[in-house]
Amino acid sequence: MRKDLGAKTFLFPMPVLMIGTYDENGEPDLMNAAWGGVYDYNQITISLGAHVSTDNIRKNKAFTVAFATKKTVEASDYVGIVSKANEPKKIEKAGLHAVKSEHVNAPLYEEYPVTLECKLVSLDGEMGEGGTLIGEIVNVVVDDSVLTDDKIDVKKLEPLAFDGSNGKYHVIGEEVAPAFRVGLKLK
Repeated sequence: MRKDLGAKTFLFPMPVLMIGTYDENGEPDLMNAAWGGVYDYNQITISLGAHVSTDNIRKNKAFTVAFATKKTVEASDYVGIVSKANEPKKIEKAGLHAVKSEHVNAPLYEEYPVTLECKLVSLDGEMGEGGTLIGEIVNVVVDDSVLTDDKIDVKKLEPLAFDGSNGKYHVIGEEVAPAFRVGLKLK
């Protein structure tokens, strides 16, 4: 038996994306966003509301996107709950450490093992508004601790996925079958 739940925003898994920016004073900021994904081969898209981060992205034309992990769940959730506009020391309170990206004018955070360094392609809406963010990925920075044979190992990374239906974080990692091969049995 099936049950209709009505029109709901449910897509699983939704990655927990950590968007790093610098403010007008060069101070690092970080926010948590879940409504994102691949836009094109070397591009990412994220749907954002109005945030300090959206204004920072427009000003700097750059941002970073790290993947929240099981190890960073508390800090990742905190920076999504608290705005830098209301809590200027939120990065310090979260126990995070920002370093300058070598490729874009945005911070990397040492605690996140995989980060996309992005240049702004577009962010519709006006200053003070959100919009659909599209960024060009110019580099991916990966900590050796999550690599196996020079590839990102999802089991080691333990990335978070957001369950919007229940308001919970889950860890992604169990391999169930090889992509583009398991279905060949039915061919």
